[in-house]
Formats: sequence, C-alpha cells, structure tokens
Amino acid sequence: MPQPPAAEKVLDLRSVIDDLVNDGRMSQADANILLGANRTRSQTAMHPLAYVASQGIDDQARPGKLLDGEALTQWMAQRAGLPVFHIDPLKIDVSKVTSVVSYAFAKRHSILCVGVTPDEVLIACAQPFLTGWEPQVEHVARRKVTRVFANPADVARYQIEFYTLARSVSGASGGPGASAVTNFEQLVDLKSLGDADADDKHVVNIVDWLLQYAYDQRASDIHIEPRREVGRVRFRIDGVLHDVYEFPATVAMAVVSRFKVLGRMNIAEKRKPQDGRIKTRRADDSEVELRLSTLPTAFGEKLVMRIFDPEVLLRSFHDLGLVGDDYNRWDGMLNRPNGIVLVTGPTGSGKTTTLYSSLRKVATSEVNVSTIEDPIEMVEERFNQTQVHHKIELDFAAGIRTLMRQDPDIIMVGEMRDLETAQMAVQAALTGHLVLSTLHTNDAPATVARLLDLGIPSYLINATLLGIMAQRLVRTLCPHCKEAGSIKREDWDALVAPWKVNLPDQVYRPVGCLECRNTGYLGRQGIFEILLLSDTIKELITDGCNLQTLRKQAMREGMRTLRLSGAQKIAAGLTTMEEVLRVAPPPERSDR
Repeated sequence: MPQPPAAEKVLDLRSVIDDLVNDGRMSQADANILLGANRTRSQTAMHPLAYVASQGIDDQARPGKLLDGEALTQWMAQRAGLPVFHIDPLKIDVSKVTSVVSYAFAKRHSILCVGVTPDEVLIACAQPFLTGWEPQVEHVARRKVTRVFANPADVARYQIEFYTLARSVSGASGGPGASAVTNFEQLVDLKSLGDADADDKHVVNIVDWLLQYAYDQRASDIHIEPRREVGRVRFRIDGVLHDVYEFPATVAMAVVSRFKVLGRMNIAEKRKPQDGRIKTRRADDSEVELRLSTLPTAFGEKLVMRIFDPEVLLRSFHDLGLVGDDYNRWDGMLNRPNGIVLVTGPTGSGKTTTLYSSLRKVATSEVNVSTIEDPIEMVEERFNQTQVHHKIELDFAAGIRTLMRQDPDIIMVGEMRDLETAQMAVQAALTGHLVLSTLHTNDAPATVARLLDLGIPSYLINATLLGIMAQRLVRTLCPHCKEAGSIKREDWDALVAPWKVNLPDQVYRPVGCLECRNTGYLGRQGIFEILLLSDTIKELITDGCNLQTLRKQAMREGMRTLRLSGAQKIAAGLTTMEEVLRVAPPPERSDR
C-alpha cells in the first residue's frame, strides 16, 4: 500500500483518482473518463469520494461490484491509517456532540464530533490528512482528540441535521405556533432540513426532523415520554424500541402540543387521553399517515404515534410471510360467501396489515367492502370506511347494524370488544355476509374460549365461524450479512414439539452490517397458526369445551402452531430460534 500523502493535504479529485488507479481499484480508462468529464457546479462542490461513488465505476479489486461509498470509505481509511466509523444517529448523543465545536468550525474543517467521554472526544473527519484543527478542539474540549474516518457524505449530512436540531432545541420556547386544522387529515409537507443557520420556527423544525428521521430509520412507532427533567424520544424499529433523543422537558411539551394541533386534538386538555391522526408528505413526495394517542402520566402527557406506510397496502401475501399451505387455507376462508373469519394476536402483531391486504385482494368492482374501525388506520379508496365515534353513539355494534342496511358483501370490524359487537357480527354472518375481525388472544384455539366468555352460544359459533388465524411478527435476518450458525438438537426438538421435524441442514445467525444498522435483522415477517372449523372441530365446541382436546384435534387436522410456523422460517434461513421464542407463546398445557 502506498504511503499516505504528507499531512495537511486536502483531497482533490485528481489525486484520489490517481491513487485509486495505483492501488488497482480503478481502470485507467475509467479514470480518464472521470477526469475529462464536465462536472456541474453541484458535482464540483461534492467531496471527491462522494463524486466517484456517484458515477457507478467498477471496482477492479472486486469483480462485479462498484466503487460505492462504503468501499471508498474503507479504502481511504486504510490509506490514511485511520479506523472507519459508521455514523449511526440512534447511537449518538446529539446535544453532547454538538456542544464540543461550533457548526461553522465543523463545516470549515469537514469534521463532526460523534462521541464524548470524560477523557476523549471522537471526531469523524472527511479530510483525513488535515490535522491542524486538533489542538484547538483539545484546548476547548479539554480532552484528547481521537480521529476516525467516516463516509464524507454522512459527515456532510449529519453536520446539518445534528446542528439544526441542536439549534432548534436550544431556541425552542412557547407554543407550537401552528394554524388550526379543519379537515379530517392534516397534510403536512415536511421541509428539507436546511443550513444550520436557517431561521425557522424551532418547534416546527424539531417536528419535521423527528418525522423525517423516523421515516429514514424505518420506525413503526414514535414514543415521546415525559420525565422529571427531560422528554425522552424512542423509535420502535422492527418491533424493538431504540432511544433516539432527550429534549428538555419544556421543549418536549411544546413538541407534543405541536403534534396535538396537527392531529386535531385539544391542546388545552392534558388530563384526558386523546386520539388523532395526521397525514404527512415525505421528501420523496409519498404520503404517510400517523395515528396519535396521548396519555396523561406523572410528569405530563405521553404521546405515541403509529406510522402507517401506504406501501403496506401494496404488499403481497408472500411479502407478509403467508405462503404455502397457510396461504391456501387463508385464501379459502376469504373466498367463502358468508361467515366470520378472525385474526388474533397482541397489539403490534400485524393483524391490521393482514386484514387490509386481504380486503384489498377481495375488493373487486363486483363486491361492496365496508369497514367499521376505531380509528381508521389506513385510508384505502377501494373500501367504504367508517370510524367509531362514541360521542354520537356510533360504536362497533351500531356501525355493523347500519352497514347491514348498506347492501355489503364483506364487512370488516376493527375489533370484537364486547358481547353486543360479537352478536351483531354473528347476525351479519347469518344473513349472508363475510365478516372479518380481530381479537386479542394468545393462539387460535383460545379464541373459541374468548367468544364463549363474551357470551356467544356455542351453536352460533359453529354456525358462523369459518376459521381463526393467530399471528406474530418475527424479525427477519439481514440478507447482506447473515452467516451460517447452528442449533442444538434438543433445542430444536423442544421448539417443534410435539411434531418430529428433522433438524435443518443449514441455519443462520445475525451478524450486523450497515444495511441493518448492525442489528443483524432487516424487516419482519409473520408466523401463523390457522384453525379451520371442520365438522369434527365443531363437535368439540360446546359451552364447556376442553381447549386442550380442541387443540390436539386441530393439530391432527393440519393446524401448525406458531412455533412450528417459526421453525419453518428458521429452516428457510429467514429468522432465528431466539426470535421465534421471543414472540411465540409456549405450548398451552392447561385445560379450560
């Protein structure tokens, strides 16, 4: 490897390309093309590595791959003798790192503080051969400086985002300053974060950043939680919560108020829980809906926002993980003319996504699909959607009663919460409608017990219920970094019991890379347990039925437990045993 250039040398395009050619990473032909090209003003302003990465040049040292940002970052770090640092915003204390040096200083020297300890400051640099700034930082921070090299594009991006956020937080005060909302869904155009010196309303800036950040990180929920001195922000990503930021308590209150205004909620009412919704537009012009829920706590209002990506409605059953025999069973239920189909599982198990995808499949021009929901979670033009409104006595039962006079073919009920709702769903099924709904139970057989507990007679369950699907979501292994692993025979046998299933020849374990933010997992898929009501099963459903007997009979007829469904995902190399055990309940041992 060639010796690094002399210190205090600024990287320029010609020297970078020459070094790439000398190191066997770029062909001379490609080098000539890049050096002879007429660059636009924006391309001229780009960092040399960022410009090369944008051109899609073949990496001569890695046949079939390109000289992308990651490869160029690794190459330059090796030449400079610096460790590589991948900037993960979720793991950086923005308020602390932005207090080390000013934005102007960081921008002038192409650096970004990414970590602070009692003894040192960790500085990511985009110009690895410039070190003149080090003594100044050490003097101001009174700590030793440790330099690392990061992707120059990341350094430039997070310089703006971190300092814009820090400036907005420090300047935030008073109310949110938002205009009144008059329609059902407020459309909020998220402005791109501008220069750190841009003069903007601080709380609005924080809200914009928070939403953009959540979308970038693939978050499904945003939590803003008040504490005594601070307000903590957390994102749920692939089912797991991650700490994001801590605002001063007054700033957190202002941010919550801003969201409440956008969601058509009463900002003066802080003692009662409230619900609202917002529709936002991302930087790529796609729309995303959010459902808001507030809850009074000891230190103020807690706000949780559920993010509903409209692309969910475009996902196929294969994308959801519903394949093979499970898909055939579910599709068979959806194609029945009348009856009740139930999806069960805890909150966050994907029930709503499954129902919306199913309704979208059956919502043809020949049928009338109507829903009654609390609240409407995703707006779909193919459905006739109605929202529960308790203040005017429009609940689930009243909604179903009205929908039955609207000539529906398929009715979706958000949730069977009480006897009256369940009775109306049964009546709808008996009068020739297909009814889809959800319940909160641990598994499919337990749903029968839940219906009996609600007060539905067993003969009506047998007359109307077509089938039950229990589901959970497991994180799927990142395809970019997963590697071969192993499972002990006794652990596998315990997972698939009581079935005798061969241990798979190959299983995988999580590793972690940039694509999955070093978690080893990327995205989620469902595991399913589908119970069809055969004649034999119906004979077992009585007012005092034994769930264990019912479960065993269902398994003899082909029902696979959630854990067995998860085992199939493990054997297919999609997830791990730890994930399946985390979300799937253990085999039920007690009788009802």
